[in-house]
Amino acid sequence: MMPELTPDLVRAAAARIAPMVHRTPVLTSRGLDARCGRRIFLKCENFQRGGAFKVRGASNLILSIPPEDLPRGVVAFSSGNHAQGVALAAQHVGTPATIAMPLDAPKSKVEATRAMGATIVTYDRLTQDREQIAASLLESSGATLVPPYDHTLIMAGQGTVALELLEAVPDLDALIVCVGGGGLMAGCSTVAKGLQPKIRVFGAEPERASDTWQSLRQGRRVEIPPPDTIADGLRSPAPGKLTFPILQRNVEDILLVSEDEIREAMRFLLTRMKIVVEPSGAVSVAAALCRQLPPELERVGVVVSGGNVDMDVLATL
Repeated sequence: MMPELTPDLVRAAAARIAPMVHRTPVLTSRGLDARCGRRIFLKCENFQRGGAFKVRGASNLILSIPPEDLPRGVVAFSSGNHAQGVALAAQHVGTPATIAMPLDAPKSKVEATRAMGATIVTYDRLTQDREQIAASLLESSGATLVPPYDHTLIMAGQGTVALELLEAVPDLDALIVCVGGGGLMAGCSTVAKGLQPKIRVFGAEPERASDTWQSLRQGRRVEIPPPDTIADGLRSPAPGKLTFPILQRNVEDILLVSEDEIREAMRFLLTRMKIVVEPSGAVSVAAALCRQLPPELERVGVVVSGGNVDMDVLATL
């Protein structure tokens, strides 16, 4: 039986994963404020271990596995950032990790995951089901599944991003978080609403991967075909079964951005703030740059979820 996701569960996760994760910086820029028309505070998970927030949730779950189960290993499926988070946490506790990754996953993420000692099983995201592949691996090994978002301990670990942000900047009017499967948003919105009940929470998605935007409007989980977007970390075809009800409670709206707007946000962050951000990590910044928020929101926290971008994609900017 999974525990309920609460602010206290996020605080417990923060204590558990403290030896494994960096407390990432909160950056500001007068140029960014001017472009957005408000004060913007960037929570920069591109400086996290593994280059993204995913190590937080993966560590929280893997550090909770009973010691007698660790020799059987862990199994995960991911396009890259969750894979690296799982590989890092598995390496930390000395358990083998097997990860199913799509054939079109960014090369830099595949290479980094393999370098951390994980075994990689590739699949075609257009014709194969990653969850079925993971189930087969679990059946043969007896390992523990570490899902990318649909687990309370994963969500609680991801929520430590907002916990740290609000400890650093406690008087925010709003929070913007990118949404893929919804684990980061579920954790962040839960702790944000717990600490500041009046804070307004917004998700950000690519227009080409608008499953959560559609789901919230229809009041049910909507599944879309595998989306073709530069934001590879946000290609989940539907919000999670466990994450979606939490998003329904906490999220005011989803802000949609185009592929060009994502690239422009990456370019701004690289040239003006000198930070490398992957497309998925730039989606929330793109939403802020497009001034989609209500004008009365003056102080806004924006989660920059990761910085793992292939050099050939970076060169196109």
